[in-house]
Amino acid sequence: MLNRKQKLDGRLFAIGDIHGCPDELDAILKTIAPRAGDTVVFVGDYIDRGPSARDVIELAMRVGQDGAEGVFLKGNHEDMMLSFLGMPGHYGESFLFNGGIATLESYGVRESDLAEAVHRIPDTHLEFYSHLAVSYLRPPYLFVHAGIMPARQLEEQQTEDMLWIRQDFIFNPHRIDATVVFGHTPMRGVMIDLPYKLGIDTGLVYGGQLTCVEFHEGVLYQVSRGSKHVKSRSIPLTR
Repeated sequence: MLNRKQKLDGRLFAIGDIHGCPDELDAILKTIAPRAGDTVVFVGDYIDRGPSARDVIELAMRVGQDGAEGVFLKGNHEDMMLSFLGMPGHYGESFLFNGGIATLESYGVRESDLAEAVHRIPDTHLEFYSHLAVSYLRPPYLFVHAGIMPARQLEEQQTEDMLWIRQDFIFNPHRIDATVVFGHTPMRGVMIDLPYKLGIDTGLVYGGQLTCVEFHEGVLYQVSRGSKHVKSRSIPLTR
């Protein structure tokens, strides 16, 4: 459940919730140009609601082609999709009502094909979805999709909370010795609450922005929905 791998050389990036918007992800990846030694952490929710989840996954899977390391976390939407497809996951009955129809359409699955949906998705994509990690620890940061239960120590955290928690995490300090980098809850801007948390879901699919943070130099990259122009600025990350 917990990926403790550390990679200390190169740049460290985190990319927020994408929700089926490949053009904006492509713009971010072309701007940051991950190279050998870099690590790019995706905090989940690649799919649902946006125009092409399939193209988002294709782009994400290319991250390692130039020697960079891609760390791919699971969001609650991927978990619902896996359950819907009959694979390990939860709340599959809610998948279609939470943007899943758009995801299946990107794979050419129509309403009449729902029972055969798992057979319409490429094996490489099913493997990608089924191997997503729940968290990634790289001190001083812990990357998760939604957050953690504030009153629990790191080893006590539950997958349910890390995929779904909102207010209990967002409005309270936690006990672990790490800054939690998370998505899941869309906000107008990046939430900076150091040393406790850094929220990077800025509501791309709702007309907001896709956010990417580079941690070593403290640079924020953002692109607005429907745009290919990536803006960057410094961001305070001192704990």
